[in-house]
Amino acid sequence: MNMIVVFPKIEHAKSVRSILQRSGYTVDAVCTSGAQALRAAGGLDGGIIICAYRLSDMLYSELYEYLAPYYDMLLIGSGAQIEECVTQQVVGLCTPLKVHELLQTVAMMAQVSARKKKKRRQKPAVRSQEEQRMITQAKRLLMERNHFPEQEAHRYLQKRSMENGTSLTETAQMILSMMGENR
Repeated sequence: MNMIVVFPKIEHAKSVRSILQRSGYTVDAVCTSGAQALRAAGGLDGGIIICAYRLSDMLYSELYEYLAPYYDMLLIGSGAQIEECVTQQVVGLCTPLKVHELLQTVAMMAQVSARKKKKRRQKPAVRSQEEQRMITQAKRLLMERNHFPEQEAHRYLQKRSMENGTSLTETAQMILSMMGENR
């Protein structure tokens, strides 16, 4: 799970990082500004941003707005700040911060984030018209030459794709080139 800790005072950020690391979490970056956090987040595939209400160059809301949609945010601030800010996408913890509350909240957010990431990866790939044309052409060829029904031709492509560790499009391309039909 990717985590970035952002507080205007570096000692606060390092303190939170230390708590997380002692509990087995890996912190990818410790930052004092929103710009630093955005640079760190740019190289990662989602995760959790743990931050203060006000950073040295922006508010938490601006940071959240600039982040990719697959980041969750844990906002740490005063009761009034948290009450004003918390939404479905932003979880809040009031100061003074209790270690067990921080760890429980991060654990819950990590589980939710992992489920979202898994769902994102399970979405079928969007194929271009050319890729779809190639797959259709390979299925048609299998149907004509091997007398497969359409469903069986598709299953054949899927099976070969999984066996070879290639995409459906690559498998269709191989079949078309092997049978000399790649037009």
